[in-house]
Amino acid sequence: MEKKIITDAIKYITDLFSTNAGGHDTEHSLRVWRSAMRIAEQIPSCDYDRVALAALLHDADDHKLFATEDNANARAFLRSHNVTEEETDRICRIINSVSFSQNRGRRPETIEGQIVQDADRLDAMGAVGIARTFAFGGEHGRPLRESVQHFYDKLLLLRDLMNTGAGRELAEKRHVFLESFLREYLEETGE
Repeated sequence: MEKKIITDAIKYITDLFSTNAGGHDTEHSLRVWRSAMRIAEQIPSCDYDRVALAALLHDADDHKLFATEDNANARAFLRSHNVTEEETDRICRIINSVSFSQNRGRRPETIEGQIVQDADRLDAMGAVGIARTFAFGGEHGRPLRESVQHFYDKLLLLRDLMNTGAGRELAEKRHVFLESFLREYLEETGE
């Protein structure tokens, strides 16, 4: 793959997320991309180009942020870079298999989807996951107690939902940190 498409994808998501500060922003997408590529390095049978583009564009049409249909933002970017319709469809299928809320209990069919899903879930764990949870909660006017409930509804479940060995390995340390944070939080609040 040409390096230019990656550079352009980074610029595209930077522009797309320029007004978002609730945890689904450029930095999130870049962390997911870096984690996905780290996992992909351990799975040589995967298509690295699909992993990279799906990771970078995975939130380009997130229903919490955009009122688009059929991955309109991701498709527009890919078409502008002459990615074939067949390949665009493959990348969009990966993107559509990533979301926790949209895919409860379903594992992506492709290894590329499993890698990107693991990378996205990793960014919801550990110190960054905690920060993102409270940033999103603050942006949406949620009290602390409601944001903490999100740990039980989602974050503490993620370790056991990892698809790849590399994802499971990376998730373990972050899961332990989540548990440690919750213990301290509950002690300080007396809940």
